Amino acid sequence: MHGFDVLYGLEFLSCSDTEVFAQVSVREEIKQPAGLVHGGVYAAMAESVASLATALAVLEDGNVAMGLSNNTSFLRPITAGTVHAHATRVHRGRTTWVWDVSFSDDAGHTCAVTRMTIAVRPAPGEPMQPTTR
Repeated sequence: MHGFDVLYGLEFLSCSDTEVFAQVSVREEIKQPAGLVHGGVYAAMAESVASLATALAVLEDGNVAMGLSNNTSFLRPITAGTVHAHATRVHRGRTTWVWDVSFSDDAGHTCAVTRMTIAVRPAPGEPMQPTTR
């Protein structure tokens, strides 16, 4: 882990090209003024888990992955404990992948959902290669 993911405390539990589990421990530094986990934490978690899972799958073809669209809906707050993320791949295309990410609290309540679209592009200086299914 490096960069922004380290700052908010992202921890990957498992990662494949179809499913990812990750979590973040709730700390005062990631809460907004009303005491709730900041919405940006959910958006960052979704982008990181979907981007990493996609990148690992397309890397050997000479491609890179990066967030293209992030739409997060907040359903109930998390104020303590752990934010749990479960990402599932919805679509694996040549130039875009789509993921659904569900966030829950320690009691298993769904607290937020994200639809994440990832762009797959040639690595700098590499021609676009087909991805294997």
